[in-house]
Amino acid sequence: MTDLLAPDPQLVAWMTAIRREIHQYPELAFQEFRTADLVAAKLAELGIPCRQGIAGTGLVATFGKTDDGPAVALRADMDALPIAEKTGLPFSSKHEGIMHACGHDGHVAMLLGAAALLKKQTTLPGRIVLLFQPAEEDDGGAEKMIAEGALDNVHAIFGGHIERHYNVGEISVQPGLICAFTDDFLITVRGRGGHAAKPHESPDPIVAACFLVTTMQTLVARETNPVHPAVVTVGKINGGTASNVIADCVVLEGTIRTTQPEAREKMFSSLRRMVAACQDLFGTETELQLTAGYPPVINDARAAEVAEAAARLTVGESGLKRQPYPSLGGEDFSFFLKQVPGCFVRFGAKRDDLPHANPHSATFDFDERVLPIGAEYLARCALLYLQKQ
Repeated sequence: MTDLLAPDPQLVAWMTAIRREIHQYPELAFQEFRTADLVAAKLAELGIPCRQGIAGTGLVATFGKTDDGPAVALRADMDALPIAEKTGLPFSSKHEGIMHACGHDGHVAMLLGAAALLKKQTTLPGRIVLLFQPAEEDDGGAEKMIAEGALDNVHAIFGGHIERHYNVGEISVQPGLICAFTDDFLITVRGRGGHAAKPHESPDPIVAACFLVTTMQTLVARETNPVHPAVVTVGKINGGTASNVIADCVVLEGTIRTTQPEAREKMFSSLRRMVAACQDLFGTETELQLTAGYPPVINDARAAEVAEAAARLTVGESGLKRQPYPSLGGEDFSFFLKQVPGCFVRFGAKRDDLPHANPHSATFDFDERVLPIGAEYLARCALLYLQKQ
């Protein structure tokens, strides 16, 4: 078997064009029809068969040995976000109000690049499974792909995410827990409504809701073990119709991020207590809905060893970085890791000219030089894992 080389300029240009094509036509969760058709067409160029329609818009492609030997999966997510793009890029979104603001367009290009590199190998010591996943951002497409057999007879999985906190040429590999539980809450506060000039006649849901928003911050500050990272964020408030009307209903929506099961359960029980106390304190009616989100991402130790070796071969010892603290972000790659061992990493893609263009913002972009790095890394992960079996 010939050694795997870094992507040549022709392959880099091919990946870059794919990334920009996907960026211009972003699609939301489970609506990635055009993206899926493009991926299928590019796989066909490489001579790799695929199955479309997995979990609605996902794809699974398989090549290499067809026996019952070792099989390794590589994954990329495909969905965009409901954000109106303000980057000014020449390949900006043509879909109003939708944008690739988290790098998933780059992930797809990387995985197709990895497929091209692996396809060049004269022999493969096992089976390669490519997972192009819908709906990472919101609806948990990974779980639905698993339910439809995407991981059947797969023994390990590798993936990664573009990360602007690291420089191009750096890959962060960390065994163990790297991402948090992502749980959502919805709180409804109801009063009777009334005239703003007569507040004594109507319990005010806006005052009660504002009290909750500020008091909730003590869930982390005073009720969570300070060595356990946690976040409570209210991201949406909806209530009121006019400046001179006391609202009859206010709705708060937010997220809870924790890394420890005990901290998570404590957060839930304390929030229930606060919501109930708000009802007694202000005379309103309150209702709390908690929705379980993604489980934490926990990298397998042996898979992380493979990832470290692949990173060293790709970016050198100096490019191998650690993630000393878990991110409070979420990632539904965690569902795959609950089924098979694997490792999820971060690909450095910092752009110094965009210091404040954060992920999930209208000005987000990344350094495209990360594309060949991610492609080579993923391909090396697959080869190294199969060679070890």
